[in-house]
Amino acid sequence: MSHPAALANPAQPSKSNSLGLLIAAVGVVYGDIGTSPLYTLKEVFAGHYGVQANNAGVLGVLSLVLWSLVWVVSLKYVLFILRADNQGEGGIMALTALAHRAAAPYKRLGRGLVLLGLFGAALFYGDSMITPAISVLSAVEGLQLAYDGIEHWVVPLAVLVLVALFLIQRHGTARIGILFGPIMVLWFVVLAALGVHGIAQHPQVLQALSPVWAVKFFILHPGMGVAILGAVVLALTGAEALYADMGHFGRKPIARAWFVLVLPGLVLNYFGQGALILSDPQAVRNPFYLLAPDWALLPMVGLATMATIIASQAVISGAFSMTRQAIQLGYVPRMFIQHTSSQEQGQIYIGVVNWALMVGVVLLVVGFESSGALAAAYGVAVTGTMLITTLLASAVVLLLWKAPRWLAVPLLLALLVVDSLYFAANAPKVLQGGAFPVIAGVALFVLMTTWKRGRTIIVERLDEHALPLGLFIASLQAQPPHRVSGTAVFLCARPEAVPHALLHNLLHNQVLHEQVVLLTVVFADEPRIPASKRFEVEACGDGFYRVSLHFGFMEEPNVPLALSRYPNADLAFGAMRTTYFLSRETVVAGNHNVMARWREQLFAFLLKNANSNLRYFQLPLNRVIELGTQVEM
Repeated sequence: MSHPAALANPAQPSKSNSLGLLIAAVGVVYGDIGTSPLYTLKEVFAGHYGVQANNAGVLGVLSLVLWSLVWVVSLKYVLFILRADNQGEGGIMALTALAHRAAAPYKRLGRGLVLLGLFGAALFYGDSMITPAISVLSAVEGLQLAYDGIEHWVVPLAVLVLVALFLIQRHGTARIGILFGPIMVLWFVVLAALGVHGIAQHPQVLQALSPVWAVKFFILHPGMGVAILGAVVLALTGAEALYADMGHFGRKPIARAWFVLVLPGLVLNYFGQGALILSDPQAVRNPFYLLAPDWALLPMVGLATMATIIASQAVISGAFSMTRQAIQLGYVPRMFIQHTSSQEQGQIYIGVVNWALMVGVVLLVVGFESSGALAAAYGVAVTGTMLITTLLASAVVLLLWKAPRWLAVPLLLALLVVDSLYFAANAPKVLQGGAFPVIAGVALFVLMTTWKRGRTIIVERLDEHALPLGLFIASLQAQPPHRVSGTAVFLCARPEAVPHALLHNLLHNQVLHEQVVLLTVVFADEPRIPASKRFEVEACGDGFYRVSLHFGFMEEPNVPLALSRYPNADLAFGAMRTTYFLSRETVVAGNHNVMARWREQLFAFLLKNANSNLRYFQLPLNRVIELGTQVEM
């Protein structure tokens, strides 16, 4: 199945042949799913699921894990979802923009898909909290096997590692990021080696390669069959990262890394752990670490800790990237975005997101105290996002690609059935602690929809009292004001109307600049806008111009830099001859009842604390004049 936009990034063909890029993809993309063997089988055979550590139980579970990796990760994500790129970019926000474009002829469907995508993005933040907590906790718990009586130190050590990880975020990860790829390659090689060692002791475990054992498990355990998927899904956590990080590496390096290194390493390790459990059922308490020789235990704890830090780093960076996309698309208040690398545009830091995630992660570690307790709560947000991704991709396949229905519908239904089973299996976890990521997701969803709705209302209110530009220019010609040299740039949401800042400036200062530009910054559903489509300029007469400046949702909106590259000399934006005028709105309560009162108060709070246009558009401090206006909700 293909479509014209697939692999639209022209850099990808050359990238895909780079061994260095493949290694880097292993380090960034597969950290989360690569650390799943630390806790998956330990959780599956925990007492509350009732799975026996006998031949039928172990082989059945291993078969479920193997074929879940094949179906969900290999087929769904690597071979299918990665083709649903938005000009080479992936992730649920990029997919939402694509689905919205696909449903353009159907307004209600389009709005529904956007809301669905926003909720999936909100759940991703919940996952961004629980992933570092469970990964680092499970790594540090290996010390319990080496030292007696160290149990009470596990939580403080995990918190120390995680807090240190969040503290270094503002300095960027460019330097230590160079080590991510080689360390994770070593990690998967070690996983495979340990797995081969375990399989050699009990080769009968290879029978689980047959899907028959998975079917037998459901037949022998009719009540437990679906419920156990709530634990098996732990082997799939991080599958969304394949799609989210596609823009950095391209589809081919990610796919090759999966099939050449990651999938074999994971499968061999899971089967090695299964072989150990068959040989010694008592090993279910921590089959990952017990699979290693005694002399290798402490080195494995160290390597696992590094791997989980890398996995956590990838999730945190993903949260930063998705927040920037949400800001550009207008669903999140503007925040200060710090670039931590002069070479890589994608390496950014957002302080508010960083500290919010840190607080959430620390609360999870302190509250749950063990990876087993966290695993019991893990999966609701992950499977919810997976299900939403399939629904959005279905809209893209059927409406945008217009794939043959006889081929697309059965495949999409099969994917939806499997995702629904996983989600149903994890739904009861809401009562076991899984409510935390769901509550966080719902809260963020409310925030995003409130912000979007509030901004729309503000624009509508300003439009009600707006003066048409043509009428304004005609009145100036009748009574010309004093004109001063230079260019005045007024940022506005509606270029057809006169901005309030322009009216206030004329009223109080009694002057106009020679050139007056009504500038509207437009963020497209595309990740990047070519230079040829950056500007839309309309001369309105008497020195007035309407200018639309287009950016993609992955681009940095540096307005002065973009204007300085305007190719025509008839409109000059010299650094010392251009003044920027901004309007800052203050919301006051009204009687329109367009939003609930608590949502109005929430929006007013968000608006008050949002990053100003001055910083967000990187305007020069000494060339900006800000004028306030009140808006009644």
